[in-house]
Order: sequence, then structure tokens, then C-alpha cells
Amino acid sequence: MRERKSISIADQIFEQLERDILSGKYARGELLTELRLSEELGVSRTPIREAIRRLEQENILEEAGRGVTVVGISQEDMLDMYEIRIRIEGLAAEWAAERISDEELSRMRDTVELQRYYTEKPDGNHSDQIKNLDSQFHEQVYRACGSRALTDTLLNLHKKMTKFRMASVSKHSRALQSVQEHEAVLAALSAHDGKAANEAMTRHVMNARDRMRQMGDEDAQAK
Repeated sequence: MRERKSISIADQIFEQLERDILSGKYARGELLTELRLSEELGVSRTPIREAIRRLEQENILEEAGRGVTVVGISQEDMLDMYEIRIRIEGLAAEWAAERISDEELSRMRDTVELQRYYTEKPDGNHSDQIKNLDSQFHEQVYRACGSRALTDTLLNLHKKMTKFRMASVSKHSRALQSVQEHEAVLAALSAHDGKAANEAMTRHVMNARDRMRQMGDEDAQAK
């Protein structure tokens, strides 16, 4: 019983640290120590040590003598991930169109409708809700494709792109364009048209990549 609890805590700490690193809470090159993280997260150093080891295996942290430094995800890494997604995410949508159930389609429609609702809502900043719904839509497509290998690959890539996706959906024009693109993918899935679903999803990911490049150019100019 005690061992299962320890494993559960270690998993939670791993997920929290991974989320904090990928969202940009800890900057690239920042030094982290077991003691600092233990104090910040309010847990012993044992689960911290386990989480650090796993994050080193994922090349998100690296050994630095007195602790570990944040490797994170660079813009070059992100562009590589987009290129991979461009080549395989359309395939996931194509397979999903052939295999998706009515129940899965219904959940997907609810997701897209909520995404449009928050995107068009005039009061307040709803970036968190929009990002979460964006993630939910893509995960629903991945799971509907029926391939565990493809699903696991795409889920991992999508998770590592957290920081950029948050920056992207904070721009209303891009958030609105994303909803429209999701609606195009959904229409193809609803028609069980694999070719159209592949094309719509590939176009969506390419547009997201181009937006990222544009944001990188804008940041460079600002400096």
C-alpha cells in the first residue's frame, strides 16, 4: 500500500515538473536543485529525484553538477515537431474518418462548439479554456484513429508544444482560424471521408507551423 502511494506521488511530481517546464515557468538554462524543488512543491526529495531522472531521459533536463539545467523545447525543436506532425497527423485523421463512432463524433462536436463559444466570447481572456479544448479535439482525433502507436506518438508531441500553443491561442485571429480548421476536419470525419480529413488536418497543422514561424520573426524583430 505504501509503495503504491509513493509511486503515485512520484508520478504527480513528474507531471507537475514536466508541465511547468514545457509551459515556460522554468526558463531554458535555469538551474534547478532537488532542495529548491522540494521546498517549492512541498514534498520530500525522493519523488523529486525520481522525476528529475525521468525528465533527463526525455532530454528536458540535463545534469549540471550542482543540480540540473532546463533544456526545455527550443523553437528549432518545435519546428521539427511540426514537420513530423505534418507528415503523420493527416494519417491519423484519415484513419479516424474510417473508424470513428457516432459517440466519438458527438463528443467531438461538443468540443468544437465549446471552442467556438469561448473564442467568440467578448468578455475576459479565455486562453486556458481554448487551449484545453484545442488539446481535447486533437486527442479525440488521435484516439479515434485506432492506432496505439500513432496515438502515443502524437500525444507526446502535442504535450511538448504546450508553451507555443498557449501563445498561439492568446491571439484572437489565430484562435478563430483554428476553430474554423477544426470544423473542417470535423465535417470530413462526419462524412467518413478519409482523404478530405487528411487534407484538412494537414492544412491545419501547416497553418499552425507557419503561425509559429511568424511569431518567431516578430519576437526577433522586437529584440
